Amino acid sequence: MMEKIRWGIIGCGDVCEKKSGPAFYKIEHSALEAVMRRDEAKVKDFARRHHVLKYYTNAQDIISDPDIDAVYVATPPNTHKEYSIKAMCGGKSVYVEKPMAMNYKECLEMITVSKETGQKLFPAFYRRALPYFLKIKSLLEEKRIGKVLLVNIRHYKVPECTDFVPDKHSWRVNRQIAGEGYFYDLAPHTLDILDFLLGEIEDAKGYSANLVGLYDAKDTFTASFRFKSGVLGSGQWCFVVSTDMEQDVVELVGTEGRICFSIFSFVPVRLETGSGTEYFEFASPEHIEQPLIQTVVDELRGVGHSLSTAESGARTARVMDLILKRDMKK
Repeated sequence: MMEKIRWGIIGCGDVCEKKSGPAFYKIEHSALEAVMRRDEAKVKDFARRHHVLKYYTNAQDIISDPDIDAVYVATPPNTHKEYSIKAMCGGKSVYVEKPMAMNYKECLEMITVSKETGQKLFPAFYRRALPYFLKIKSLLEEKRIGKVLLVNIRHYKVPECTDFVPDKHSWRVNRQIAGEGYFYDLAPHTLDILDFLLGEIEDAKGYSANLVGLYDAKDTFTASFRFKSGVLGSGQWCFVVSTDMEQDVVELVGTEGRICFSIFSFVPVRLETGSGTEYFEFASPEHIEQPLIQTVVDELRGVGHSLSTAESGARTARVMDLILKRDMKK
């Protein structure tokens, strides 16, 4: 058993400031040894503020550092496969931001390298370890709504301010860097948590369009899908609505009731049955990825298992490809 997992971060940008970065040095048996970002002034500042002794401007320096056991890849999706494979080939296990890669084929390539090198690979689908979603899973296991029949998703979001200014567009709406815009950034969380709650999605179909034209990526999506268990689902995502139209709702309909919850706003979980309505409220952790990172550290030390695996991350990528009608053989 390893006493401590020593981490290096490739890409210490905004996501690392609070959501994930501090978890690596706050968790017991974990330490953040080095960070990397191409901008030297910014990586130096990050290292100073988070009390990290070493910083680099080249990813290979993190991968080659003998004092690092595992690497957190926190770069945009178009480099997830490259850095993850390099790190695993360099003898490091990997925790990689979501989506796991740009498509299902890339995920399979990463899994192959993980098996060949013996290095573990974990996608950052951190909702799987949050008490909010664990409660929903327990309600389902307790059959509080009977047999699950249907899933309905509605995620409508107002445009970002930068969406209206072409030369200030976020990289998240750049297809070459991030895939199909905000859908590729946000919908994987929803599809992954449904995989966690209800099992594998066997088939999916979808339509998508750019209806407003603020950026090149598509802004509106619909999908229908079927779980291996037989549960049927549908989803709508739109990222160009007005403020009063914003929604973040997932509804699980069963033979004896329904459960309603959110993916991003964490409104209280609502359970409706013939006995009445119950609400379950949970506060999010200060560092929202910390519970999952704890399970990753535990597995790397040989004392537990992560709730998010390379295989589950690849399943979510497969569903995304099916919804977007991508050729998964390319």
